[in-house]
Amino acid sequence: MTDKSFNLINNLVREDVLNMVPYQSARREQSGGSFWLNANEAGGNNQLDVSLNNLNRYPDFQPQQLINAYAEYAGVDNKQILATRGADEGIEVLIRTFCQSAQDNIIICPPTYGMYAISAKSHAINVTLVPLTDDLQLDLAELSDNKDNAKIVFICSPNNPTGDVINKKDIIATLELFKNSALVVVDEAYIEFCPELSFAKLLNEYPNLVILRTLSKAFALAGLRCGFTLASEEVITMMSKIIAPYPISNPVSVIASQALTENLNEMQQRVLQTNKLTAEISEFLKQQSWLVKLFTSKTNYILFQANDANALFNSLIEQGVLIRNQSSQLSLENCLRVSIGNANELEQFKSAINSYNQQQEVLKCKT
Repeated sequence: MTDKSFNLINNLVREDVLNMVPYQSARREQSGGSFWLNANEAGGNNQLDVSLNNLNRYPDFQPQQLINAYAEYAGVDNKQILATRGADEGIEVLIRTFCQSAQDNIIICPPTYGMYAISAKSHAINVTLVPLTDDLQLDLAELSDNKDNAKIVFICSPNNPTGDVINKKDIIATLELFKNSALVVVDEAYIEFCPELSFAKLLNEYPNLVILRTLSKAFALAGLRCGFTLASEEVITMMSKIIAPYPISNPVSVIASQALTENLNEMQQRVLQTNKLTAEISEFLKQQSWLVKLFTSKTNYILFQANDANALFNSLIEQGVLIRNQSSQLSLENCLRVSIGNANELEQFKSAINSYNQQQEVLKCKT
């Protein structure tokens, strides 16, 4: 890019965008590596078939086969669903639909998923931080102090990156607190790992409840980019005015519908295997002398605190094993997150940890 072009773009771009730090996804933050345990992707591949015929035709705005399949799966009415390009588009469309730029606020409860704030800031929406308590639960008193200061409250449960679940009674209290002033969005991207804790059954009870879902995790379809927003018919109608005209391509619709009907048992078996591997890796981590804290997980990843996270993180990178460093997140100093991939990937993770331990022992001997 020439200096002239660079100066032109800098002069044209919104000032807040110029100074914005983009969300660092796992793929954006780290490249290379032989074993990817940094993006919370499910282990294994799907055996799904798709026809690539009729690609000259635009897809339906909301493919009925897909909507019906997810409605059946989630136990909600098909008018309460909007299919999106991953749950991320659901976040984006909710903010664009309900928040006025340079005027309205959203509330987030860090440490939490970074895209809530990025999506808000990209549309000049203010972000109010109400950090989780020391036991990683909602601060209801602080939320109450901000009940007239937000259009949307985002709650991630199970929470990314901590892996734990927000208390149901506290989420209900939040729904009650904001029932006349704001939407309460419960991000259930990882709910397949603890389906009994879903809030889907409460949609008809709370008009301000919105739920985000995805096929990227337990369904092992991260590359498909297919998510869903569950909400009242009135919320879905408003969001439908803002979302792109053809958000779900025909191949995505066919593959997703197949996963939701013919391959549900495969997904459930994957969850059982993931939960088993999570327990095994948790036990392995508990044996490490450098472990400071192991966080409870109801997901396909484990967050843990090490006495020197950077040294461990860099050692794993050198060995081709990519995990995620969460140390920059609020209250998560020296914390790393490992995704529960397949058995082979996790054996490589354990081997890399053992190599790191040996390196540390050598360093101790030298000193």
